[in-house]
Amino acid sequence: MKTKILPPAEGAHSYPLLIKSLLLSGKRYEPDNEIVYSDVIRYDYRTLYQRICKLANLLTESGIGPGDTVAVMDWDSHRYLEAYFAVPMIGAVIHHVNIRLSPEQIVYTMDHAEDNLVLVHDDFLVLAEQLQGKVPSIRGYIQLSDDTQPASTALPVLGEYEALLAAASDQYDFPDFDENSVATTFYTTGTTGNPKGVYFSHRQLVLHTLNMAATLGCYKGQPLLRSDDVYMPMTPMFHVHAWGVPYVATMMGIKQVYPGRYEPNKLVQLFEKEKVTFSHGVPTVLQMILGCEAAKTADLSGWKMLTGGSAPTLGMANHMAERGILFYTAYGMSETCPLLTATYMHDDELAQPMLDQMPRRIKTGVPVGLVDLKIVDPAGNEVSQDGEAMGEVVVRAPWLTQGYYKEPEKGAELWQGGWLHTGDVASISPDGTLVIKDRIKDVIKTGGEWISSLALENYISQSEVVSQVAVVGVPDEQWGERPFAMIVPAEGAQVDEVVIKQHLQQYVDSGEIAKWAIPERISIVADIPKTSVGKINKKLIREQVPN
Repeated sequence: MKTKILPPAEGAHSYPLLIKSLLLSGKRYEPDNEIVYSDVIRYDYRTLYQRICKLANLLTESGIGPGDTVAVMDWDSHRYLEAYFAVPMIGAVIHHVNIRLSPEQIVYTMDHAEDNLVLVHDDFLVLAEQLQGKVPSIRGYIQLSDDTQPASTALPVLGEYEALLAAASDQYDFPDFDENSVATTFYTTGTTGNPKGVYFSHRQLVLHTLNMAATLGCYKGQPLLRSDDVYMPMTPMFHVHAWGVPYVATMMGIKQVYPGRYEPNKLVQLFEKEKVTFSHGVPTVLQMILGCEAAKTADLSGWKMLTGGSAPTLGMANHMAERGILFYTAYGMSETCPLLTATYMHDDELAQPMLDQMPRRIKTGVPVGLVDLKIVDPAGNEVSQDGEAMGEVVVRAPWLTQGYYKEPEKGAELWQGGWLHTGDVASISPDGTLVIKDRIKDVIKTGGEWISSLALENYISQSEVVSQVAVVGVPDEQWGERPFAMIVPAEGAQVDEVVIKQHLQQYVDSGEIAKWAIPERISIVADIPKTSVGKINKKLIREQVPN
């Protein structure tokens, strides 16, 4: 389309959207607010900027330049936050290494990403030592230690992070460059094959940050993150930039608390000590928080909690409501940076008792600003927004990964037809609320009918004797597939197949599910297998189901 484009005035500056711009406002608004790392260190926003400059100088002096890749192997810390900014701001790429992958997968991702420098915490030195000779692109290591005496290692380290930072200049003139330059990369695991590398540009991350700030702060129905909040993540910083919230929090200049290694009792203690008001995490992590010893006596009221990554159950949500936690749900995936939708509550819904609000709060929510989202059938045709018709979620937005690193064929499959295909089955209600029904691969196909594993998990979770539940489809000679449920009992509860089937019968009697949706086989276990980012590992569960 031919439109009117006027030439800029002589000397006009074409302002690139770069991550460095996100640092401008925080230290202007609240320079005295703190960055806290567990019980190790705390400092203000002036110091944060100085330390980012120091890290930029350290990286440059270590031979890192534009286009190079810096890997980070650390728990959630102030150091990780500093790397979020310093690495891409010098034109390099930060690789968030998923330290929960197997050693073989970690070697694969770091070799595939062609990492040049590795920032490695003491806890991962043994793991990093296995990289020697297997990742030829690595030119050096910087050791990250929480102790005054760093752990010994056979790695050829350039030095310890704090000591090296102390010797570096706190002045750095961060340059302008193309906003489409790659800033971050990390690897997402699927059910088959090697992990796939996704990547995001400065422009994408800045737009995602601005949009998330508006989504979480501007709307009465979504008052999650505002200038007077205290933020503590419970999503690993290696997982989709901790959902992008550290960039938002830093831009806003709010107090940030980084807990290090996730331990439920410690997280609750930090919540109380640092007066945390906003956190986010996958449902399994939130479930661990609710069930830990420290939470039994803590006053959790007013803690704003955002969940995503997998569908929360109504049982867990009701438990949160009873503890006074303000619960919200968001939706996205590694390839989408991640934010696509979030819970939105209208005035009449907010006026209801909290327990009555929970069925809406666990829904996937409404597409956020700038997100074009629709549901399509297998032929690519959009289905009706009647809350009943189901199809695959496909999306367009300014911050979606444009492919998979070095895998153009898989990237083309992801973007088939010009829309990013999520692999999620959902419906959209007339008011625009998205409800995820299941992953395409997790829908249970039995006797020609589809059963949502998420719906069954939701019904089972409402039993007071159930702490955690996962449902998968397992092969059946007569019906093709049948539901199989894996259940962790609530503390002190007696659970068996009869109890669960009797519980589900009420939903059969009310017409909410068909009788054949009740699992024939139920396994009572102490724990449910999880993925490296804390989601329920349904692939592994299927493999573990006895014949």
